[in-house]
Amino acid sequence: MERKKRYPNKQFRKLVALINEEREEKPKERIYEPREPKKVDWIAYNLSQINNIKESLKFIRKEVERCNDLPRKVGKPIDGKLYSKAVLVCELFGLTERNGQGFIELFGDSLGIFEKLDDRTIGNAYEKIEVAFILKQIFDRNKDSNGDLMGDGTGLETSRKQNYGLNMMSTKEFLTSIVDSREIVQAFDFSGEDEKDAMLDLIEQVNGEKLKLDAGFNCRELVKKIAEVGMLPFVYPIKSNKINGAEAWREMYLEFFTDVIFWLQEYYMRVHCESFHSAFKRVFGIIRKTRPHSKFVQVTARIILHNRARLSYFKKMK
Repeated sequence: MERKKRYPNKQFRKLVALINEEREEKPKERIYEPREPKKVDWIAYNLSQINNIKESLKFIRKEVERCNDLPRKVGKPIDGKLYSKAVLVCELFGLTERNGQGFIELFGDSLGIFEKLDDRTIGNAYEKIEVAFILKQIFDRNKDSNGDLMGDGTGLETSRKQNYGLNMMSTKEFLTSIVDSREIVQAFDFSGEDEKDAMLDLIEQVNGEKLKLDAGFNCRELVKKIAEVGMLPFVYPIKSNKINGAEAWREMYLEFFTDVIFWLQEYYMRVHCESFHSAFKRVFGIIRKTRPHSKFVQVTARIILHNRARLSYFKKMK
């Protein structure tokens, strides 16, 4: 009978505990070197903001008009492209439906909108399945991946009084995302599903070489799934973990044990997902919609606009 291989589980757990202790106790000033505040070139900044608006409006018109409409077998045809443009414009500028009506009346020609849309029509656009169908096409076309992926979940506030970081029960809205190291969103879930279950679905929607996740996603099934789709998993261990397990799990934590510096350098790239969530909430603010489908459309539109800005930035950097 073949003897079962023994792994250094006791030493592995001690290493995890030691690293966790260092992370909790080491003062930030010993981790981060102080930096001189960057001087802001306000002329260049203002010009970049103007160009960003112009580019965004061109992007909305071009990308929406490239889309296919949702086939409708019965009932009055709905102009999904018209409504999609209205939704994207409102989310770009953070406009209410009434302000959106005024903006479209003034600048609709540049967007290819040649009919009047009142505030009620714009509000109802968020409920249209035709809009979600078009936004899905735009998202899929604008999520170029560099292969270095990381994921996380975050709460999204639905009022100014809520603060998810301070009160875990303050909101029911939860976003689980996978981004690449440029913070371009590759897949996201806004269904309210448990973040581990959501991540199991999301990893089938992305193309990548590596995926980094924090200890909240410490799950053997998840690690196995990441490996099955062809990615290298970096899932932070918890103190009770053992090295023993399926091949992907075993190799991941043997590498952690034998070369912890390299492993942690890779793992800490996951900060880009936290950075995306922080920027997303700071730029776009609270979720203003109240109906589930409208909330989903609002979040999707915002992610599209975020990806456009990131892709534009990196294109200019080349």
